[in-house]
Amino acid sequence: MSAIDKVKNAAQEAAGKVKEGVGQKTDNRDLQAEGQRDQASADLKQRGEHVKDAFKA
Repeated sequence: MSAIDKVKNAAQEAAGKVKEGVGQKTDNRDLQAEGQRDQASADLKQRGEHVKDAFKA
């Protein structure tokens, strides 16, 4: 199930990048900040997955 979580995290990070980009283009700071939060959240989750993988090996 770890691979599925990694894919979900990557999708969340990509969506965050899109939100951030749209926020920049439309001068919508709230949307830009939301995109940055999504990316940070996905990164944190991804790091957790890497830690779990390290302990499995």
